[in-house]
Amino acid sequence: MAQTPISRYPVPELDAIPEDIRTRILKVQEKSGFIPNVFLMLAYRPDEFRAFMAYHDALMDKEGGITPAEREMIVVATSAANQCQYCIIAHGAILRIRAKNPLIADQVAGNYRKADITPRQRAMLDFAMKVSQQAQTVDEADSVVLREHGFSDDEIWDIAAIAAFFGMSNRLANFTGLRPNDEFYTLGRS
Repeated sequence: MAQTPISRYPVPELDAIPEDIRTRILKVQEKSGFIPNVFLMLAYRPDEFRAFMAYHDALMDKEGGITPAEREMIVVATSAANQCQYCIIAHGAILRIRAKNPLIADQVAGNYRKADITPRQRAMLDFAMKVSQQAQTVDEADSVVLREHGFSDDEIWDIAAIAAFFGMSNRLANFTGLRPNDEFYTLGRS
């Protein structure tokens, strides 16, 4: 039985990938036990890999502000709205791990409005969804609501930037036919 390709585009051989990118990929493989397919798909275009990962890291690995789990909630909710299978599955796994909750990713992906989240997180996701799906309608009133829930202006920026960045990521993953790694389906479930 032939293995389904991870992308519509060619995946370069690991030894043909520029050294800095290969080093990053191998570090991720060492930590997680596998190479997430997004790394291999993006390695097809090294300059874009570097730019994508730099912005990803700036948004998702930031200290302070909204929690790492909340950052992943934004990704899962907006990716579900954008029907991005890769990001729902991959970031759902990360959300389960970061939240230490095997149910939360499925709840957020299915309908975050009914998920077991706080009112503050619901306001965060309402705003992230607005940025993701109707950015042209965002106005100061949206920030007022978030400030009433205790979000700072920098945290509001982070919510919007994550929603916007993953809107681009969702579209790229859908365009390339990026498949989630099988390993993601079981992570953080037990």
